[in-house]
Amino acid sequence: MPRTSVLVCGTAALVVAMSACSSPDAGDTVTVFAAASLKTTFTELGTQFEQSHPGTTVTFTFAGSSDLLSQLTQGARGDVFASADAATMQRAVDADLIDGNPVTFATNTLTIVTPPGNPAGITSFADLARPGTDTVVCAPQVPCGAATEKLEGATGVTLAPVSEESSVTDVLGKVTSGQADAGLVYVTDASGAGDAVDTVAFPDSSGAVNTYPISTLTDSRTPDLASDFMDFVAGADGQKVLSEAGFGAP
Repeated sequence: MPRTSVLVCGTAALVVAMSACSSPDAGDTVTVFAAASLKTTFTELGTQFEQSHPGTTVTFTFAGSSDLLSQLTQGARGDVFASADAATMQRAVDADLIDGNPVTFATNTLTIVTPPGNPAGITSFADLARPGTDTVVCAPQVPCGAATEKLEGATGVTLAPVSEESSVTDVLGKVTSGQADAGLVYVTDASGAGDAVDTVAFPDSSGAVNTYPISTLTDSRTPDLASDFMDFVAGADGQKVLSEAGFGAP
């Protein structure tokens, strides 16, 4: 082979190799770990983000905030973490999982949901502790469970739930499937369930407001894209979607 051909082939091979290393497919995905109560809104925001960032893919892992933290501490890779409370985010900070300062982007409160028609006649938080009432709540280590415990302390009402679930969506599922007389979920989850549940608002709920922080993760493979997604959620577009879903302002 002539010497010039060798140089051309070598250069071509180098160009191909460099092109492969800089393939946009490897850098245009942002992986978000988000609280279960954010599933509907974040799925919508993910679609909007992809539309405003052509070639970008947003993938999600939704679960209870404490479960997500466990996954991350055990080595799961992600770019963004959005928790349903400040305490779980602080544990992530303490574990050196968080890059920079978390930003609060929403608030939420609890409400009571029952099967349609409210067959158990639930009218107050105290009714959830009534003998014979099958009440379902979140487990204490989950943000919605911590909020439930706070309400118990504030009202002096001690609940005896028949089940403690690992996420607010699991509580909702127990009620919509008829396995419980009532459950405590976020107002946003109750709203999203539509006619599948009846909602019983109670004034004591204002005593346990959960704040939602979001932050980029230290092991993010796409830190700039992760930061862009975080800003998108906290910005006007994100706030519009969150507000329409019933979330409170940060």
